Amino acid sequence: MSTEPLYIDKELSWLSFNERVLQEAADKSVPLIERVRFLGIFSSNTDEFYKVRFADVKRRILITQQQSDDTNAKHLLSKIQSRVLKMNQDFDTLYNEILLEMARRHIFLINEQQVDDNQVEWLKRYFRHTILPHVTPILLTEDIDLLQFLKDEYTYLAIDMKQGDSNQYALLEIPTDQLPRFIKVPESKGKNRKTLILLDNIIRLCLDDIFKAFFDYDSLAAYSMKMTRDAEYDLSQEVDHGILELMSEGLSQRLTAMPVRFVYQRDMPGELIEKLCGLLKVSSYDSIIPGGRYHNFKDFISFPNIGRSYLENKPLPALDSYHFVSARNAFEAIKAQDILLYYPYHKFNHMTEFVRQAAFDPKVRSIHINIYRVAKNSRIIDSMIDAANNGKQVTVVVELQARFDEEANIEWARRLTESGVRVVFSVPGLKIHSKLCLITRQEDDVIVRYAHIGTGNFHEKTARIYTDFSLFTADPELTNEVRQVFSFIQNPYRPVKFNQLIVSPRNCRSRLYELIDREMANAKQKLPAAITLKVNNLVDKGLINRLYQASSAGVRIDMIIRGMCSLVPGIPGISDNIRAISIVDRFLEHPRVMVFENNGEPEVFISSADWMTRNIDNRIEVGCPIRQPELKQKIIDILNIQFSDTVKARILDKSMSNNYVPRGNKRKIRSQIAIYDYLKQSEKKMQKQASQKAEAMASEENNESAA
Repeated sequence: MSTEPLYIDKELSWLSFNERVLQEAADKSVPLIERVRFLGIFSSNTDEFYKVRFADVKRRILITQQQSDDTNAKHLLSKIQSRVLKMNQDFDTLYNEILLEMARRHIFLINEQQVDDNQVEWLKRYFRHTILPHVTPILLTEDIDLLQFLKDEYTYLAIDMKQGDSNQYALLEIPTDQLPRFIKVPESKGKNRKTLILLDNIIRLCLDDIFKAFFDYDSLAAYSMKMTRDAEYDLSQEVDHGILELMSEGLSQRLTAMPVRFVYQRDMPGELIEKLCGLLKVSSYDSIIPGGRYHNFKDFISFPNIGRSYLENKPLPALDSYHFVSARNAFEAIKAQDILLYYPYHKFNHMTEFVRQAAFDPKVRSIHINIYRVAKNSRIIDSMIDAANNGKQVTVVVELQARFDEEANIEWARRLTESGVRVVFSVPGLKIHSKLCLITRQEDDVIVRYAHIGTGNFHEKTARIYTDFSLFTADPELTNEVRQVFSFIQNPYRPVKFNQLIVSPRNCRSRLYELIDREMANAKQKLPAAITLKVNNLVDKGLINRLYQASSAGVRIDMIIRGMCSLVPGIPGISDNIRAISIVDRFLEHPRVMVFENNGEPEVFISSADWMTRNIDNRIEVGCPIRQPELKQKIIDILNIQFSDTVKARILDKSMSNNYVPRGNKRKIRSQIAIYDYLKQSEKKMQKQASQKAEAMASEENNESAA
């Protein structure tokens, strides 16, 4: 039997996920400014797709063409390019529709040809005083090495200066790293409208102010363009190179890496396109895409709301955890019971407060933490430095290979080292993606450990928009194994055994196979058997095949997959017991959760690992069992709410159609809002129960006193 129809190409599945993002921009029930921002998210996702996924396919073709003709990869590349072109057309149409809808609400995003005389005068002044110091033309001569200095993912204006029959070309960088992309333009008094203009268009308006003093020309025209480079490295593995030097070398190589995508304004003259493609060494395998006047739509993620408040999502104030706020300190709270938080519904401040208290608590002896991605002004990092200054033993594991965060993490490593923190790096080729923190405390004559095990990064900013679970525990079995993970990180070749934690690459694949196999065995004995899986990506064929076997054995499998899903649900006799949905809404679904029915006694795990080969076999990842019954039930309840979503859930199928789950006669359930309400009620209930318990105890004491 051919296995080819059993899998969807992960690259095409990823594009299908980005189509779901575009659906959010098209959804008229989404507030208008949020729709604009979804256009920005779509654009940012597309940039990353080209840097990583598209670049990988191109690299496979280039590597194998010396040995054989990889027709599969070439066919896939062709399918990717045609699908992206279609999505870009949909994007352009949607962008224009949204501009019209904004205009109906008296918000205008104008270009340089739509300004009145007063606005021209204001913009010219703004240009001279604010923009001009950041603008320097790059002249396109034959001996220029454009690849050497052209910045990846920046928008440029390609300038065509024409005099008679001759042309001279130049590039202008749009300085969005120095200036805002959107500028509010003053309107005449009495006009009931608010107006924005893009930085690009102010520069277009003032081109003569840049060039006329130095060049003679009959006409001057500007066309937008941008380039995307391959984001992979070609690191030298020489033993005398330190890891910092290796990573710095890798970042330098990325700056001059070959392009994989060239996007240009569709009315750009052919001669100029040809010259730019030549200077950029664009190959026949690269994506050359005609587009509109504007690129780097990822800046639209931060599109300002200059209109009414209803044009944005209503805020959902993050919830306090009753267990944390009712205790004297974080350690007393955790020692009393395991605590499960779910961001961004709960405050990430509980995590930052946990490490802040540890930084000065006289009982704390040591702190260990993994750093994969952190905020620009990270309170977590500050607390590590404060702890070192207070004489604590602080070890920070910094992952220098965190894609697109390498430069920031190199700087964090230097700053931490200079502050006396012990910094540990992963060995090359084995990324550390676990989300762990371990605090050791001397309590009387006993050493007590407190651990955080999570599904998301220690990042204050993303914790406001990514959904993630955090478990805080003082369970000795779990904290001891977390301690072993940190030992394993520092010596990954030393034998180590984990009984509770699921740790990549030590036991993750074997444990997952065992858990799936147990459900199969139960199904064959007509016992309760089911698997619920929530991950960002499911593409590992070994795990997919095991799920197919489980489905064939009668195991019911329910999945929530945010991004890539290579598994095909609903194949008769193979996956007809598998249901898969995807939820895209105001928050980015990010947790990894597994529930195994286990003959009526469910086992629940949270994890940092997606079901991708790299996460299972080539990274250090940690999954953790949820052992307290009420916390297990909370996760199961949250998953059930998501499976009942009738607003934002899409069906994942072979055709990648992204059809919404049909509502039928069911009431509207938007799971992210319903989960917020569920958790809010849960916190109120705990507070009420504690209050009733306190009142009962006080009443009992009063009765005893009276007696």
